[in-house]
Amino acid sequence: MSDQIVDPARIKAMTRPHGTPFNITKIGHVVLNCRDLEASTRFYTEVLGFRVSDVYTPDIAPGGMVFLRFNHDHHGVALVGSLPEESRAIELNHMAFEVATLDEVFRAREHLKKHEVPIDFEGRRRAGAQIAVEFRDPDGHRLEIFWGLDQLGSSGFGRPPEEWIWAHTLEEAVANPVKGQDTTLPDRSVLKTWSPEEERKQREYSITTQTAKLGRHD
Repeated sequence: MSDQIVDPARIKAMTRPHGTPFNITKIGHVVLNCRDLEASTRFYTEVLGFRVSDVYTPDIAPGGMVFLRFNHDHHGVALVGSLPEESRAIELNHMAFEVATLDEVFRAREHLKKHEVPIDFEGRRRAGAQIAVEFRDPDGHRLEIFWGLDQLGSSGFGRPPEEWIWAHTLEEAVANPVKGQDTTLPDRSVLKTWSPEEERKQREYSITTQTAKLGRHD
């Protein structure tokens, strides 16, 4: 047991700083690593009543990945079948926080850099198509700030895989939007200019961090 002293008054005094350039509106989704993807999917669908939005095959994520929804968001929970053995409390792949505007994702990127927080990923996801920045807390937990998650209508059908466009910078996501996604920025001063070499290195870094997160190390 830790012998660290906890000061309730000191902790309660911690608050949102004035001028924080973005406002998180909700916890967007939780991604869990699991041992048996089908058994876990069966639990979330047949026991909890979730619906399946999309599935990644093992060539994308070892063990496969299932995106599950309980409202119009593309996913509220996702399962990655990469847990090699009985749980060691490492099931939380990442936690995501939604912001209301695309501009705020850009502002969040600069805010994180100002606070010297390394960014593991920035750009657009594939399934769900949200534009995001991903980073880590002091304990290494992966966190995501995102905007623009696909909304599924009454048909229950999501965007087909051929419409997935993986982007490895925020600027690339804006310049190359997916069908139906309005990436117009009222303030274009938030855009960064990348050199071809910077873009190449960023893409390589992005792919490395994301494949490692999903359990791939090739």
